[in-house]
Amino acid sequence: MGGTHFLQEHSSRHTTHQDPLRDTTPAPITSSTLSASRTPQDKAMESLNGSSSHYNDTPWFMLECTINLDRDSRRIALFLLYLLLFMVGLSENAVVLWVNWRRRRTASGVLFCVLNVTVSDIMVVLVMPFFMLEVMMDKVWLWGRFLCKVTHLVYCVNFYSSSFFLAYMTLERYLALTRPPAQAGGQGERRRRVLICVGLWALSLLLAVLENVHVDLLGWNEPGCYMMPEYSYVEWFTTITFLCLIFQFLGPASVIITCNVLIARAARSAPDVQGGRRDIWLLHLYSLVFVVCWLPYHLVFFLMMVDDQDPRLFSCNVVDVLYFSFSVVQAVSLAHCVANPILYNFLSKSFRVNLVNAVLERIPRVSGEDPARGANQVGGAGPGKERKMSNTSTSHSDVPS
Repeated sequence: MGGTHFLQEHSSRHTTHQDPLRDTTPAPITSSTLSASRTPQDKAMESLNGSSSHYNDTPWFMLECTINLDRDSRRIALFLLYLLLFMVGLSENAVVLWVNWRRRRTASGVLFCVLNVTVSDIMVVLVMPFFMLEVMMDKVWLWGRFLCKVTHLVYCVNFYSSSFFLAYMTLERYLALTRPPAQAGGQGERRRRVLICVGLWALSLLLAVLENVHVDLLGWNEPGCYMMPEYSYVEWFTTITFLCLIFQFLGPASVIITCNVLIARAARSAPDVQGGRRDIWLLHLYSLVFVVCWLPYHLVFFLMMVDDQDPRLFSCNVVDVLYFSFSVVQAVSLAHCVANPILYNFLSKSFRVNLVNAVLERIPRVSGEDPARGANQVGGAGPGKERKMSNTSTSHSDVPS
């Protein structure tokens, strides 16, 4: 799955060439793993030995790479970035899960999606410590074959499920604005949501397994957790790249952008919808953040696939930059674990009021005052007013209490 690479260049996409200027003399287990781990220099040697056809002019891979990229600095920067994502992402998502779990019996479909997005993000945050240590040890894996496969599977499932539930959440928000209130609740509606939820998790797991089946612990100079299909690597990589691009990015992005545009249009034409210009701009911010997080990743990943199809298309320097930048854009994509709680929860007045309620309920009473009522006073809105605001706002996370 294009994005199913580990945070530290775990997938076969990166180990296909590895770093073009890195050690090019691994001790592969089989001939198929050798072909799957060739560097640009390996391809040059094959061409010189007559194993590859070449043009009349000098192919690029017979020339040395002239670019010098600082991989040690990148490794330190990535470790610090993953550490920051882990600490902030775990804190944010734990708070969001705690507050929203208290309201899990609400009829809101948006809240139902928020809970699933939060669970998905927490899954990948919890496996980040393995990746942080691995990136510092230059892809050496010390935790055995079982954790190699499990951590990769968890990452892959989150890679798809987070996008699926963000798209479903946006669709639920649009339907909440366009459907009559009488159709928004009921047992039939809840069963439909549960079935959709199960279906999205099952689809995420299926797509993740397609990649995870090729993940294993390989012992070259040092043990490493790699994904390396035994046969037809280029064909398999191309298929996975397009599956990833369609299911994880293009499909969800189309739903998110289209629904947000329709919600903004409906909000402008409906005088009873509260929130005004701020929430309309927030809708566009939802779409922008999704694209910014994932477009660079898929663009680099697609170019890596193109390089596998035609190794003579890009210069040695371009290939080196591609594989060097992949870890960077992958870290940018993982920033969604930090961005989602902020965009879909903390920017919501409804969520902040419920957070205050939850905190005050944990504080021992020093008088006979009802903590919940005090929280509503702190939030500046009574229960009825808050509920009205939640139901009519265009903000994704403003859901009924």
